[in-house]
Amino acid sequence: MYQKIDELAIATIRSLCIDMINKAKSGHPGMALGSAPILYTLFTRHLVSYPKDPEWINRDRFVLSGGHASSLLYSLLHLSGYDLSLDDLKNFRQLGSKTPGHPEVGVTPGVDASTGPLGQGLGEAIGLAMAETMLQKIYPKGNKLINHYTYCLCGDGCLQEGISQEAITFAGSQKLNKLIVFYDSNNVTLDGPLSLSDNEDVKGRFIAANWNFIEVEDGNDIEAIDEAIKVAKKSKDKPTLIKVNTIIGYGSSKQGTNKVHGAPLGEEDGKQAKVECYHFDHPDFFIPEEVKQYFADTIFKRGEKAYKKYNELFEKYTSTYPSEAEQFIDFRDNDYSSYLTDELPTFEVGKVKATRNASGEYLNYLVKVLPNLIGGSADVASSVQTLIKDGKIYSPEHRDGKTICYGIREIAMTAIANGLLLHKGIRTYVGSFFVFSDYLKPAIRLACLQQLPMIYLFSHDSIAVGEDGPTHQPVEQLAMLRSLPNLNVIRPCDDKETFGAWKLALFSKTTPTAILLSRQGLPTLKDSDPTLVSKGAYVISDRKGFKYIIIATGSEVDLALKVQAKLDEEKIPVRVVSMPCTELFDAQDEKYKKEVLPLGKDKRISLEMLSTFGWGKYADHNYGIDHFGASAKAADVINANHFDVDSVVSFVKGVK
Repeated sequence: MYQKIDELAIATIRSLCIDMINKAKSGHPGMALGSAPILYTLFTRHLVSYPKDPEWINRDRFVLSGGHASSLLYSLLHLSGYDLSLDDLKNFRQLGSKTPGHPEVGVTPGVDASTGPLGQGLGEAIGLAMAETMLQKIYPKGNKLINHYTYCLCGDGCLQEGISQEAITFAGSQKLNKLIVFYDSNNVTLDGPLSLSDNEDVKGRFIAANWNFIEVEDGNDIEAIDEAIKVAKKSKDKPTLIKVNTIIGYGSSKQGTNKVHGAPLGEEDGKQAKVECYHFDHPDFFIPEEVKQYFADTIFKRGEKAYKKYNELFEKYTSTYPSEAEQFIDFRDNDYSSYLTDELPTFEVGKVKATRNASGEYLNYLVKVLPNLIGGSADVASSVQTLIKDGKIYSPEHRDGKTICYGIREIAMTAIANGLLLHKGIRTYVGSFFVFSDYLKPAIRLACLQQLPMIYLFSHDSIAVGEDGPTHQPVEQLAMLRSLPNLNVIRPCDDKETFGAWKLALFSKTTPTAILLSRQGLPTLKDSDPTLVSKGAYVISDRKGFKYIIIATGSEVDLALKVQAKLDEEKIPVRVVSMPCTELFDAQDEKYKKEVLPLGKDKRISLEMLSTFGWGKYADHNYGIDHFGASAKAADVINANHFDVDSVVSFVKGVK
């Protein structure tokens, strides 16, 4: 009977995948059909989760890195008892459905990470596994509060993407032994046989990266898959890759070829696969009662038992450690209202300080207040000021470390950080030079999509980088970040606005924040206001009867004030507006926006030492840099690009 139910259940899953994709007339049957036994074995025999509470924090995590195989995941979630109906499966890839083309957090119950861009899910899985180790160290008896495995399914595409190499070497160095990755090895990519583009020794690659490597010769052999998972779960000091040799599009007349990767089988081929290969001769979307019962008796019952036991444990924990339990819940829910006061630090007007240094000082204060604030940078901690004084480095020996040394891995770093936040309970940030935000972009986009309150610290925010030259001087990156939906991009003008930016970032629950920091020293301005950063823009200096408005950000706010003073001598009154965050300003009501910018765009001038792209929304006259920089001393580069008082004064006077 056991053997029969396995075969029947896998046939049911594969048939559901065929039916979903055929009905949608769109989808990727190849990996879904080939990998069905892998996920069936994982879900019915190992995965610990409770479908009635998909957000239960101590559940095992599963990430489908090859997100195009979403039909497989949705089939299993439905069978496991998640709030995903058969009608939801029938609405696969349809507008507004709970079963989109790739898995999306917050859309489908049971989806632990949004994936799609190949390789991102692998990075997110590493972050999920790291979060488990971190939380165990933050709380007394933490190994009982948080104790789970993280599983991930990827394919050839994920392992070819560059992010994968960054991710696997980092995971190996961190000895994340409770991370188990399945590699669906079907030797086919979208363009044809894998041999067209790759002949890698995968085993050698992972062993060199300090991983365990297990190979399952036959992807339909669930006993071998089961045994591989059991062995992987016993690992004490290494993550594990389980390579499973599968047949893409198993059962189709086109199996084993790229023709079955991303197109529906169609009615005829689908019927042939179901009847002749799976021995499953039933109507579309049919689920045998014994299969439903088997899932109820396995994953659901196992999860229900673990969930009940956990709740009993947490009740005892709460009575023994009430304050820690309260903090645990607050941090799980991203609620920092009880830990961050409204008290402002003392600021010395006129004191010159790089905003990266101001950020570093505040960060060092925050880690003392928030034990779950853990982050790092891509090997530029001393430059971005993410070093924690007297703090430990996160490592296999020090899971309580507050600083993560990601190495030169910007791409993986940002995906891993997404995973830390997806887990819940950990608050994190990453740091890099602003020009390298291009490397971070895919994972930033996924953070915006998943509504993760990530914090990005980008230093060296303009051509004032100087001698390192145009390869290290950002120009167009700010316009790129501002184009992203659900991202607050804040470029503070001094240490006061930097403080305000950090507070906003930490209180955010659904929106990531990028804080752009200067390398050069900036004076603390008399009328800058950390509390008004939340408005996105405010009047920092006014003149009666002003004829023009200069809108400036970051280091250019001080320049704008000097321009204003110079124009005062010529009886030309100018209002200066600091606009640290265009997104927050756009979110204000029309009354406030008109109070700040009452003149028409034809009397407004934007002033920013970066690309003028996008500034036309606020001003008709844009003073910026629409070309690459140069290698020289910062002052020389700035002067060569005419960011001096006299040049800007002449520009303003030329506005008619």
